[in-house]
Amino acid sequence: MEMPAAEATILNQREALITDLRSLLPADRIVIDQPSLRAYDRDALTAYRQLPLLVVLPDTVAEVSQILALCNRRNIKVVARGAGTSLSGGALPLEDGVLLSLGRFNKVLDIDYDNRCVTAQSGVTNLSISDAVADQNFYYAPDPSSQIACTIGGNVAENSGGVHCLKYGMTTNNILGLEMVLMDGTVIRLGGQHLDSEGYDLLGLLTGSEGLLGVITEVTVRILPRPEVARAVLLGFDNNEDAGQVVGNIIANGIIPAGLEMMDKFIIAASEDYCHAGYPLDVEALLIVELDGNPVEVDHLINQVVDIAKAGASTSVQVSNSEAERLRFWLGRKSAFPALGSLSPDYLCMDGTIPRSQLPDVLRRISALGVHHGLRVANVFHAGDGNLHPLIMYDSNIPGELEIAEAFGADILRLCVEVGGVLTGEHGIGVEKRDLMGVIFDQGDLNQQMRVKCAFDPEGRLNPGKVFPTLHRCAELGHMHVHNGELPFPELPRL
Repeated sequence: MEMPAAEATILNQREALITDLRSLLPADRIVIDQPSLRAYDRDALTAYRQLPLLVVLPDTVAEVSQILALCNRRNIKVVARGAGTSLSGGALPLEDGVLLSLGRFNKVLDIDYDNRCVTAQSGVTNLSISDAVADQNFYYAPDPSSQIACTIGGNVAENSGGVHCLKYGMTTNNILGLEMVLMDGTVIRLGGQHLDSEGYDLLGLLTGSEGLLGVITEVTVRILPRPEVARAVLLGFDNNEDAGQVVGNIIANGIIPAGLEMMDKFIIAASEDYCHAGYPLDVEALLIVELDGNPVEVDHLINQVVDIAKAGASTSVQVSNSEAERLRFWLGRKSAFPALGSLSPDYLCMDGTIPRSQLPDVLRRISALGVHHGLRVANVFHAGDGNLHPLIMYDSNIPGELEIAEAFGADILRLCVEVGGVLTGEHGIGVEKRDLMGVIFDQGDLNQQMRVKCAFDPEGRLNPGKVFPTLHRCAELGHMHVHNGELPFPELPRL
């Protein structure tokens, strides 16, 4: 049977591309056989998979530049990948695109304690940065649940947060500089080992850009001295709504915990079974509240939090009295995602953010949506900043359940926007939320965002199919192009 023309074209492009790539990279750093490609066919949004055209494993910035320039000349799409921990499909490959893996960019390049910053290649894991400075009692504050695996380049691409982002901020609040390669092979550097740079905040623009604007190869982040004391309080409640109300009351009293997390009964039971953190099993919801600072301050704040919790119908209170006990409290929270595997063969992890004042109502409405869709939902999330992570449980072996789970997730995200929130807090839009962008942005908003994409990537070859529901040709939106690391802003039309 004759091969379809489109498939034949892709195969011809692939063979020619492989020939060119072999002049740039050793053969063992070009992955082309199907069994090996399957290791890259999805990220942490496991409901979707796609074999890439091929995978390249560059070792230097020069190699990244040469690969991108080659793909640009040949009109080949490119998807950059760190550790593949994206929960929004941000690193999902393309059948007609090269997957550029940055796993070999795994070196910490410089530690500057005087300026309190670390420069690392983009493939260095989040936790490795803290490990590199632990002997001097420093650490890197943003700590996603996947910090043992996720890379700092991926953290920048998604503007990752973590359980301590309430007090210490997201990635964007902790990044000082980066090195990035544009689609045409140009290498640019922004920021560095200093405070804010002059001019437009391109560093802020690139943080959270989801791999659509360039390939990040190096990152400089700020590090912090570890607080003198950190203690955690474990609070139990008879229902999610009471727990959500106490979250708002803690913040309303002027207390900014280092971390303020919430877990419901599904996660409590699963985590306790998984790692034996010592959680009470007779409660419907748990809050983990961490306070840090000097001993006198921490003791005072803990007393305040306990009083607020008791006034808010808390049914149990445990206060950590040692570092080992504090870490045990957090172990269950950090293990929540893998632990859920004992309750369901599959789940979708959502990522909407809402005003804290809406927590009780939104948690109640999420439960009602679960009944409506006929699926269970577990809640574990960064309660302090309203960043929800409902985990929708389903079985992909049952025909139609994935589609029901997706509809349920879309309803949750619409609910977040309805109450004044946004579609994502830290996981990004990717492919998961792409078709919901119109819920929060009108076409004018989307066009303006796409103009920025066009300025960095005029032909739309970097990570296409992500974020935007419809990607216009740049010629339709008016040309802008980054030149010498600068972004020209044309004169706006008069109103």
